[in-house]
Amino acid sequence: MTVLDSLLDRVRESRREFVAYADERAADDLANLFGSHGVHVERRPLPSPHVDPFLVVSDDDGEFAGAIGIDDLEGLLEPPVRPPAEHDAVSEGYRVLFELLEETVFSTMERSELLAVSREIEDRAARADGGTLRACFQRFAAFAPQIDRYRCLGARPNLDVHVHAVGDETPPALPGVQYHTDASGALDRYWALAFESDGVPAETTALVARQDGDTYEGFWTDDPQVTRDVASALANA
Repeated sequence: MTVLDSLLDRVRESRREFVAYADERAADDLANLFGSHGVHVERRPLPSPHVDPFLVVSDDDGEFAGAIGIDDLEGLLEPPVRPPAEHDAVSEGYRVLFELLEETVFSTMERSELLAVSREIEDRAARADGGTLRACFQRFAAFAPQIDRYRCLGARPNLDVHVHAVGDETPPALPGVQYHTDASGALDRYWALAFESDGVPAETTALVARQDGDTYEGFWTDDPQVTRDVASALANA
């Protein structure tokens, strides 16, 4: 078992409760949306007919984690994709959703969804005053579509960018970007990113996803220790 396997198992043990305050139709739509990701949604009636439907998320201790209007969930994991130099690359509503669902293990994430989460992490790295971004897209062949984006990231001042992958081909040299070849093949199943900023207070965020057939099981987090663990696992692979 790899360190990334252990991290995934550890987060999976931490369950979150999803409660939709909505009518049956809206709750069913939400259940279908999250059900495809292995997340159960409980429905409860709206506290008032004058309140718009909303979703509440609690942690495994029953503590309130956050809430968001159901209408705002329509763009789940589909933020606009723009160069990281543009600070509005990901909408504010999406950032709220990103924080709301952190450390929730999704069991059937598609590549497009992972790319959206990756965009948020890369965008945070681009907005920060400096720090270290480590990214693994499994194989260098899979990294090829990201070259223009990482050329921009490598040009950001004080941002240390590392790309890790199984060495199936040789990527082009990019100023400010260091490549690390995983000769063991341990990263072949993993799509993972970790960003640690140099700011005070420091921003940290990470993504870990393990491929299972055509989909992925994974999570993202803002927890500093988990982020350090992800970064260390990539650095030592």
